[in-house]
Amino acid sequence: MSTPYLISKAIDPIFAVTVGITAAAVRINREEKEKGRSTQDTIDTLKRRTAMLFDGEKGVREREKDA
Repeated sequence: MSTPYLISKAIDPIFAVTVGITAAAVRINREEKEKGRSTQDTIDTLKRRTAMLFDGEKGVREREKDA
C-alpha cells in the first residue's frame, strides 16, 4: 500500500504552494524575456503591482517619487 503523502501531512501543502509559485515565476520571467525585458524589469513591475495591491495608488506614487 502506498503512502498518501509525498513528504508529510503538514509539509505537502507548503511544498505544493512553493512549487506552484516557483513555476509561475519561471513562466512569467521566460515570457517577459521573450518580449525583450530583463529580469530586473520584471522584478520592478512585480514590486509596483504589489505596492498597488497592498498600498493602493498612493503607495505606488510614493515609491516612484523615492526612486
